[in-house]
Amino acid sequence: MQRIKIKADTSLSKWSLEKAREVYNIREWGKGFFDINEKGNITVSPDKDKRRYIDLRELVEDLRIRGISAPMLLRFTDILRKRIEEVQGAFTKAVKEYEYKGKYYGIYPIKVNQSRQVVEDIVEFGSTVNYGLEAGTKAELLIALSSSLSPKSIMICNGYKDDEYIEMALWARKMGRQIFIVVEKPSEVDLIIRWSKSLKVKPLVGIRAKLTARGRGKWESSGGDKSKFGLFPSEIIYAVEKFKAAGLASSIKLLHFHLGSQITSIQSIKEALNESARIFVELCKMDLPMEYFDVGGGLAVDYDGSKTNFPSSANYTIEEYASDIVSALNEICTEAEVPTPNIISESGRALVAYHSVLILNILGSSQLAEETVKIEIGDGTHELVRSMKETLDSMSTKNFQESYHDAIQIRDDSLTLFNVGILSLQDRAYIERLFWEICKRLAKVVKNLDYVPDEFENLDKFISDTYYCNFSVFQSLPDHWAVKQLFPICPIHRLKEEPTRTTTLADITCDSDGKIDQFIDLHDVKHTIELHDINDKPYYLGVFLVGAYQEALGDLHNLFGDTNIVHITVTGQDRYRIERIIEGDTVKDVLGYMQYQKRDILNAIRRDIEDAIDDNRITIRDSARILRFLDDGLEGYTYLE
Repeated sequence: MQRIKIKADTSLSKWSLEKAREVYNIREWGKGFFDINEKGNITVSPDKDKRRYIDLRELVEDLRIRGISAPMLLRFTDILRKRIEEVQGAFTKAVKEYEYKGKYYGIYPIKVNQSRQVVEDIVEFGSTVNYGLEAGTKAELLIALSSSLSPKSIMICNGYKDDEYIEMALWARKMGRQIFIVVEKPSEVDLIIRWSKSLKVKPLVGIRAKLTARGRGKWESSGGDKSKFGLFPSEIIYAVEKFKAAGLASSIKLLHFHLGSQITSIQSIKEALNESARIFVELCKMDLPMEYFDVGGGLAVDYDGSKTNFPSSANYTIEEYASDIVSALNEICTEAEVPTPNIISESGRALVAYHSVLILNILGSSQLAEETVKIEIGDGTHELVRSMKETLDSMSTKNFQESYHDAIQIRDDSLTLFNVGILSLQDRAYIERLFWEICKRLAKVVKNLDYVPDEFENLDKFISDTYYCNFSVFQSLPDHWAVKQLFPICPIHRLKEEPTRTTTLADITCDSDGKIDQFIDLHDVKHTIELHDINDKPYYLGVFLVGAYQEALGDLHNLFGDTNIVHITVTGQDRYRIERIIEGDTVKDVLGYMQYQKRDILNAIRRDIEDAIDDNRITIRDSARILRFLDDGLEGYTYLE
């Protein structure tokens, strides 16, 4: 959905902490987890209790003293506990409100963040409510089987399955696990029947329905008639008949559907619920002991805080999501006189997104010429320089559009003359400096307009600075690079100061795609972000809500590896305990991933060192120093230190 472009409210002209909250929209996407303190630093309150918080800037400084440098990923484990409570609480409230007869079971899809520490925390925090796990591959199933799940917790096996996958799941069932094998395609039916007979075990079977209903958002193609997984109605009937013929009809206890990740519109969920609930009723009428209704994932995260059905937002709350699911099932099942099922949801993104914050340090910037351009106009000054200077001097709020057109024409003419050797490099430099000054003044004029002409829509981006960040987009924010997923970004300190630069962000890879030039905004997508002037002190940005998918999807572009990771528990007012520190990849680590071994690299370089010694280009003492330097480099962080 394309949102309407509306000029931002500039009524709060004087800078304040409240203005900072507005500019970066912290309250809306922060959901009570993030705010600004009186020092102008971002704070984290993992359980939304203002008596337990931590100053993010001071935490980063503490970690620096401990030897942990940016870029770093901070995981606030208590946020995981809080999100489980919020999702569980929403369904518990809805079940009570509608006097629903079934129970609710939460499931965490391992694919969303496979990190061992994250999975273990979710299992621990969800143990009191029998939180379960979903696996989509054999490797993920092994993670689930090795976890300390409660005996009453449910496991869901999704994804394409071969003999080994199904055999593994059935052995788990034979050992007493509550594990459902969900049929994604017709060929899996025969595999389940054959291995059930071979291992003499009665399976728990689910059927994934391929719905006509589709989701909304970046991943809406996951649903609908052309979705990758699931059975059409005719295939569902075929599967049921096969299981009945094999004497396993009583094993079919679950119906599953999945519309896709980040479903932005509640209407899409309602449409899918109606269609899938009718399928559930029909399966009950086929004398199948249906007990579970799995609504899959898709519970969206409001990354930009706009509360709309924009791809990076959601026009509903967790409470509305739970209420609509419970009420729809209650109404349709009651009307059809079939028992209401236990409800399962596989909310991964909504569970883990909030708990991770990526901290970046700014290395430097690329800026346009200073606003005050002092160019001496003399007898020898080229006519085009004079014309550009006159355009600048005569520009006003009444003729700004005409001035811009004149400036563009003069700049184009100067390039033509330069390319044929008529215009000097000095004169061309003068024209460029004057042109950028005109653009800067135009930006100030446009900022105060009620209506912005289309040709000035991207002016801020055109004249913006570039801030260079010590990280790799491809490693730490792959969804931004691949599908332009928006993440909230703002400075973690200096928020008492008004930001004076409009910037885009660039990473330290040598790829032109290694940049961030789309940012959250209440009314549309911004192409720049407001930041402060950088000085000789460290300047840090936080990229928030990055706990879902980013780590597993990250790649080794330019051989930048995993960042440092720190697990933190907040214990009081500005008090915390570090639970785990996972050091980022070293240069040796990432070279090893590419089959380059440290000893082979050093031995190859030693040959050049010996040749240099023989030719008297370096001394033996130099050679020792070089090897120590190389050894330190191989053991060092892949990012700039």
